[in-house]
Amino acid sequence: MKPADSKPVVLVPACNRQLGHHPFHIAGKKYVDFVRLAGCLPLVVPDASAGDFDALLALADGVLLTGSPSNVHPRHFDEGIHDPSLPLDPARDDWVLPFIPQVLARGLPMFAICRGTQETNVALGGSLHQAVQEQPGHADHRAPAEASAEVQYGPAHEVDVVPGGVLAGIVDVPRFQVNSVHGQGVKRLAQDLLVEARAPDGLVEAFSIPRAPGFNLCVQWHPEWQAADNPVSVQLAQAFGRACVRYRQGRTEPTG
Repeated sequence: MKPADSKPVVLVPACNRQLGHHPFHIAGKKYVDFVRLAGCLPLVVPDASAGDFDALLALADGVLLTGSPSNVHPRHFDEGIHDPSLPLDPARDDWVLPFIPQVLARGLPMFAICRGTQETNVALGGSLHQAVQEQPGHADHRAPAEASAEVQYGPAHEVDVVPGGVLAGIVDVPRFQVNSVHGQGVKRLAQDLLVEARAPDGLVEAFSIPRAPGFNLCVQWHPEWQAADNPVSVQLAQAFGRACVRYRQGRTEPTG
């Protein structure tokens, strides 16, 4: 049994990159820092097979699904590749997509960001716009490619929070500014998912999975960017952290 007063462990699935002649598993520092801001201990998971899932879930008190330069492969929602120049990460798809339903069924707290949000929608049966900027009525949600990180992750547009949802219960404002660094976005929301926020053009910016027994929230923007200086990001991290603490306490309390 784990000590109830130790930090909750949050699994952070890694991405796959080729650096020079060698393959690497990597996780962005800003996501690890977001887990630490939540008061939790990040554990980066390089990859896994279905046979590893139970062991990983037994270690975990939460899961953070990160953003990434790569997109979810469109074969997972029955489409061909729209733009072959964009990066994919089929190795991450192959284990994270089947892992997500097990995380949710177990009641583990889950927070998803950008690619992680898209992964969740696809894993549960939804689909994605492969190029939001080409869809009638939608804005271009991509950041300027050659700009500095500060410009790319600067405020881009507001989101309108849906009253009565998970997000509305965390933040204390009906709308707030977010960054926007994505080309893909939710096309068809998976069944029984609840919209938590929308962009001005109507694009889904956040959703939750009410049928899952644990805390969960999926956001399209990047709250991990300079999170400690952003009041909304701090509120999101703290809410996720509290859920992880409750989960850990619930499975470390003595019985009988």
